[in-house]
Amino acid sequence: MERVMGLDVGDKTIGVALSDPLMFTAQGLKTIKRKSNKEDIDEIRAIIDKYNVNKIVIGFPKNMNNTIGPQGEKVLSFVEILKNRIDIDVILEDERLTTVAAERTLIEGDVSRANRKKVIDMVAATYILQTYLDRN
Repeated sequence: MERVMGLDVGDKTIGVALSDPLMFTAQGLKTIKRKSNKEDIDEIRAIIDKYNVNKIVIGFPKNMNNTIGPQGEKVLSFVEILKNRIDIDVILEDERLTTVAAERTLIEGDVSRANRKKVIDMVAATYILQTYLDRN
């Protein structure tokens, strides 16, 4: 069974989520600590192989006025490198407010600030992927 992977790409970490095999729900998998593009992509490739991923949905941070800021440019740059190394569909998903929603969920779940920092990107990746799954 194939799955879809969701990624929340940041400067220091990449949050990773996976769809269930029926593509109904997104579950957080892990947070990758960024080392280098090569090592980060090797780790993503290992997840793709292990879970039979056939599509990647990456959160695309836009400004509220729909322009692309510095973080959006960094994500686009990473996507280009990823596409050159991995031959599967990559889809950009508008991620405005996903980190805010993820943070709110963790606060409501009474997760301590230190623990929120460790999982926020994975939870944001789950939101990004779930948004995509709900729409498709």
